[in-house]
Amino acid sequence: MREMLPDDWRAVLKETLESPTFRKLERFVEGERKQHTVYPPEEDLFSAFRLTPYEGVRVLLLGQDPYHGAGQAHGLAFSVRPGVALPPSLVNIFKELQSDLGMPPPTSGSLVRWAEQGVLLLNAVLTVRESEANSHAGQGWEDFTDSVIRAVNAKPEPVVFLLWGNYARKKRKLIDTGRHDIIESPHPSPLSAMGGFFGSRPFSRINDALVLHGQPPIDWHLPSEATRGSRS
Repeated sequence: MREMLPDDWRAVLKETLESPTFRKLERFVEGERKQHTVYPPEEDLFSAFRLTPYEGVRVLLLGQDPYHGAGQAHGLAFSVRPGVALPPSLVNIFKELQSDLGMPPPTSGSLVRWAEQGVLLLNAVLTVRESEANSHAGQGWEDFTDSVIRAVNAKPEPVVFLLWGNYARKKRKLIDTGRHDIIESPHPSPLSAMGGFFGSRPFSRINDALVLHGQPPIDWHLPSEATRGSRS
């Protein structure tokens, strides 16, 4: 499994990848794929890392668990393949995008274009059994993705961390707030979006932070053909 990671990410995560915890995780995921349908497909497991090289990370958006429905998850947090019905959280994300920046809601749920601009779309857990949310939680993925957050935190240039919901907010302790920016709000899910996600203006706030640090802003526009550079 580790061989599927791009070389740059393997280099910065070397210690974690060689740990007993990750070796146990590899055995677990391999066993799950033999006995069950697991998402995302194996070839899409590390899509976020392929599309967003380590040196290019400018924003880290942390999700929790991949979508567990057929054809949805393709290795990017909150993203779905073009042509797949938009999950409720993504619908709310697009509503806030429209409210924040005046952009029409995208017709495609693929967030590949964001990833290509340096937005690392990272789930805390990278695999899930079909129709069983959080079924791969507690198996070692959290240790791996905490290491990813630490590696991004170690970058010399400022990074914007986007933390939606209580689960993501717990990762604040891994981030040096003296060097990096954190933008947080309730989660965009229908259960919590009305409690402060709507109106939080994350997209303009991210761009303001990037520009303040001398970096170009993210172009958040998602054309319907935003599938360049991905199998999705």
